[in-house]
Amino acid sequence: MNYVLDHVGIAVRKIDDVLPFYLNVLKGSLEDRYTADAPGVEVHVAIVRTEDKVIELLEPTNKNSPIARFIKQRGKGVHHLAYQVDDLEKAIVEAKELGIRFLDDTLRINARGRRLIYINPVSTDGTLIELCDYPNNR
Repeated sequence: MNYVLDHVGIAVRKIDDVLPFYLNVLKGSLEDRYTADAPGVEVHVAIVRTEDKVIELLEPTNKNSPIARFIKQRGKGVHHLAYQVDDLEKAIVEAKELGIRFLDDTLRINARGRRLIYINPVSTDGTLIELCDYPNNR
């Protein structure tokens, strides 16, 4: 299985407050902006593409969203690293065979058509890792 860094998710309080840094200083371009309001997600997202990487700025839409809880517990900053895999189902099976645990309730398809699931941070020594694929791009 190939694992390629897909994006870095960064928890922020207000996207509009930090977006100028990513656009003007890092010379990124705003690729997309949307709101995911499904229960357990509840986040505004800005996708910024720099020359060689993608950054997702994540702003909570309410005080109970996972991003709001993350900011309250850990502060603003890197929320997760996402790795694109060839086939999400196969990657999950292979990882489980190695004893990796997942946050099963996070398995979903996002607004951009990306299938994703988060690995339980217990299996990664505390780092939240997303595995994802893009089934419509195969």
